[in-house]
Amino acid sequence: MKFAPEYVTYVLNENFEDAKELFLAPLMAIHYAHLAMLAAQGIVSAEDAHRIREALDSVSLDDVRRAKYDGSCEDLFFYVERLIVDACGEDAAGRLHTARSRNDIDMTMYRMRQREFILGLLAATFELRRSLLDLVDRHRETVLAVHTHTQRAQPTTVAHYLLAMVEQLERDGVRLQGAYDRTNRNPLGSCAITGTGFPIDRQATSELLGFCGPTGNTYGSIATVDYLLESTSAASVLLVGVGRFVQDLLLWCTAEFDYMRLGEGYVQCSSIMPQKRNPVALEHARAIGSKALGQAMAIVTAVHNTPFGDIVDTEDDLQPLVFAMFHDATRAVKLVGAAMTTAQFDAARLEARAGDGWTTLTELADTLVRDHGLPFKSAHGIASRLIAARARDGKRPLSELLADASRDVLGSPLEYSEAQLTEILSPRHFVNVRKTPGGPAPEETARAAKASRHQLEADDSWWTNATNALADAERKLADRSASL
Repeated sequence: MKFAPEYVTYVLNENFEDAKELFLAPLMAIHYAHLAMLAAQGIVSAEDAHRIREALDSVSLDDVRRAKYDGSCEDLFFYVERLIVDACGEDAAGRLHTARSRNDIDMTMYRMRQREFILGLLAATFELRRSLLDLVDRHRETVLAVHTHTQRAQPTTVAHYLLAMVEQLERDGVRLQGAYDRTNRNPLGSCAITGTGFPIDRQATSELLGFCGPTGNTYGSIATVDYLLESTSAASVLLVGVGRFVQDLLLWCTAEFDYMRLGEGYVQCSSIMPQKRNPVALEHARAIGSKALGQAMAIVTAVHNTPFGDIVDTEDDLQPLVFAMFHDATRAVKLVGAAMTTAQFDAARLEARAGDGWTTLTELADTLVRDHGLPFKSAHGIASRLIAARARDGKRPLSELLADASRDVLGSPLEYSEAQLTEILSPRHFVNVRKTPGGPAPEETARAAKASRHQLEADDSWWTNATNALADAERKLADRSASL
């Protein structure tokens, strides 16, 4: 079959180059695993299996990667098949394709690469969690004001804020691990859509290729893309969360906030303004992460409303986008994690500013409730009147203003000394009394940080086991193939 030059230029050539980069190694592994299974099941004779294995061994991956598409075959599969035929003859080579199709080969290749992408992104989240937990350990006592609705709200600590991000990343880890488990299932043996009449062993190929086990329904093994959408969705949630965090960090690095300072390796100066210290590493992380999120949305859009079956929309043209999305997502997360290892906070300066704008006034209302048994709404009203009175008269002692405000609400004054009010309205006091589970009190953030360290160790152990399982399967496949 001679393909039209436009089809060659705009489709086949592009797909050939993409496949060489992304799928050559998985394709060869599938060939070896399928051959070993066919031989073990007696579907291919030992003599033919040996000849095919030697032919597979003769395929130079470097030569294939250097090959230019010449239109003489449809895709990488047929290009490699021609090399196998040249090495062992049509009769033997033709037996390798017994009980399989390009359909199940493709879906198996996609899942093999997909699981690598998931593990790579997951490892990047570990690096970010580790860098944030190191900061948490150094800044449990570092008080700062945080914002709601972009306005100064209440004091907390750097540790408390960062632990919120750590916990979100932990949930991202749960989502990615779940996506990995459902991705790491083997479609090989599903053939075109209905399986085969040959007595194949799908569990055997699953073990040789590092899968947890075979997929179920053979039609769904070819038709479904939910495993891809699940990992894409998990990556999207991660990217949105990290992007919001990065936006805060960029604000914190402004002269107006001046909460945080990055190390010299992650900032750049201006070509004209020598005073500038631009946190460009975080800007790049935001841009790359936004790009990856857009790619994730494009993946969902590309498969939306496509037929539930074997269809090219989910195949050659889509896979480079999947690779690009995970690649960009991973480098964005890694960049934030690396930059945060250099983050510095001026604890004394942050605490000195933490009480500005009446950020601790909730604690005054809480104190009135605790000390006098007031309804919180009444205490809130007294605190509100106190602010208004201070705005009208900035010289009267706060204790007198509070007495007047409480008299207006309750009919009688509540008496506090200036020293008592200074303590009640202190940002550090505000933080220290908030021992709620998950709160900012240093002993509580210490407990939370310890729990997050343990969770990181457990997640890292899961990741190590998963990667070791893939490496073990690769060695097992090499040994089994060599014995043919």
